[in-house]
Amino acid sequence: MSGTDVVATQQAALLALYRRHVGLGDRYALIDFPDHANVGDSAIWLGEMRMLRTVTGRDPDYVATWDGFDPDAFRAASPAGVLFLHGGGNLGDIWPHHQRFRERVLRDVRDRSIVQLPQSIHFRAPDGVAAFAEVVAAHPDFHLYVRDRPSLTIAQGHWRCPTDLAPDSAFALGPQSRMEADCDVLMLMRTDDERVTHDPATVGDCDDRVVVDWLDDGVLPLARAGETRSDHYRAMAIARVERGLATLSRGRRIVTDRLHAHILAILLDIPHVALDNEYGKLSAYIDAWTAEAPQLMRGVR
Repeated sequence: MSGTDVVATQQAALLALYRRHVGLGDRYALIDFPDHANVGDSAIWLGEMRMLRTVTGRDPDYVATWDGFDPDAFRAASPAGVLFLHGGGNLGDIWPHHQRFRERVLRDVRDRSIVQLPQSIHFRAPDGVAAFAEVVAAHPDFHLYVRDRPSLTIAQGHWRCPTDLAPDSAFALGPQSRMEADCDVLMLMRTDDERVTHDPATVGDCDDRVVVDWLDDGVLPLARAGETRSDHYRAMAIARVERGLATLSRGRRIVTDRLHAHILAILLDIPHVALDNEYGKLSAYIDAWTAEAPQLMRGVR
């Protein structure tokens, strides 16, 4: 399968997902904007927005961060329509503030459909699975999408809600143009709570290597007079993704344990080695969606 086919397959699956819940002209809201420096979450947000605008032809009625969500403002701005929860890799207890927010929304917003966009699932503490099951069971119309088969097994085994396998929304961005490389190997490696220590033999020998992560924000655009919150969030996400694309472009080859460095490397058409994070997120995603990507070298392929 060509790289173009791998991307097109996932884009088609994403389009089918979004069209299950909204159509042309439909109103909707999208919450849990990732207002932090991690490039991958901004890539997901931009892909979500691109898909939703493609399907509905309109912007969201309401957007918010996890700590900026105002139920009254949400209902005033979006009195009807689907409520979409931003996807990613935080359904579980590694990043507990996002999980607590998700559970609060499910408890507080029961008068409409809530769609959790594609997530990976991981609970370090087993009681978290049961706690979320209670919240899910109490909601009359919750739809869950997961990015890999282990997550699907967890969800279908424990939670009473429609659950489907779907690709990461960042693939909605499509192929990207890369800049000129300035090193042989760029190692983009996690420095956060999902990191693990990798065997040096897995990355090979190379004197011309640069080791980085992408958790330091550059200069972000300031809010402009008259700019909607949705447009401002989009501008910040674009700035973060452009920083990530520029970082990845530095390497003629890439070694990474970040899922979205793998995804963006495919979109940039850069050969790369993918290593796993703490709970096998990359290997699970690759098994489900990207094993045939020609840009993927050894590692968890």
